[in-house]
Formats: sequence, C-alpha cells, structure tokens
Amino acid sequence: MIDHVGLEVRDYRRSKDFYLAALTPLGIELMLEFEGRIGGFGRDGKPFFWLRQGEPAAGVHVAFAAPDTGTVDAFYAAALGAGAEDNGPPGLRTHYHPGYYGAYVRDPDGNNVEAVHHG
Repeated sequence: MIDHVGLEVRDYRRSKDFYLAALTPLGIELMLEFEGRIGGFGRDGKPFFWLRQGEPAAGVHVAFAAPDTGTVDAFYAAALGAGAEDNGPPGLRTHYHPGYYGAYVRDPDGNNVEAVHHG
C-alpha cells in the first residue's frame, strides 16, 4: 500500500490551483502548505498527495480512486476547466478489466493524472 506520492512541479502556484479544482470532485483538498512552495492534498485528516516546487520528472502517472463513474466524469470536467489537456475521456477500459472506468488528463507539467472507478 502506498502511503503518499510527491510530484515536483515547475510552477507551484499554478499546479496548486489546478489540483484544487481537479481533485475537489474526489473529496480531496489542500491540507498542509509550507513556505508557499510545498503542499499536501488529502482527505480524512491525511495528506497523501504532495506538490513541491522543483523540476518535474518525465512520465509520472498518478491515479486517484473515485467512488463511482459520475465522480470520474466530474473530475475530468473540473480538470479540463482548470486547464488540463485531455489524455483520454471518461469511459470503460475493459482491456484492463471489466468495470474499469477511468478518465485521463495531463496536468500543467504534463503528468498523466487519472480518476478511476473499479465497478
């Protein structure tokens, strides 16, 4: 089990604003922030997704669990509204397994960010 994930981002403020909008439908919020350049997002009192001002690594993929397909759809719409690039609209991905419903976007640094429901 993963305890937390951290991404380095080129523009912390821009990425923070993007994730504030994109993760709200998933019930994930900014919980901690240090020096205006490190932030921890989470829920239920636990930050588990961290952003830090720096130089991003290439090819990072992060998938957030969604309780249902409607939440996946809401994540996708919120992310696009916050400036994400489409990387795969909401839908079934049965090549992974029956009931796999996901949506993919590229964040401001090009990371592949997904919301997924395993129905």
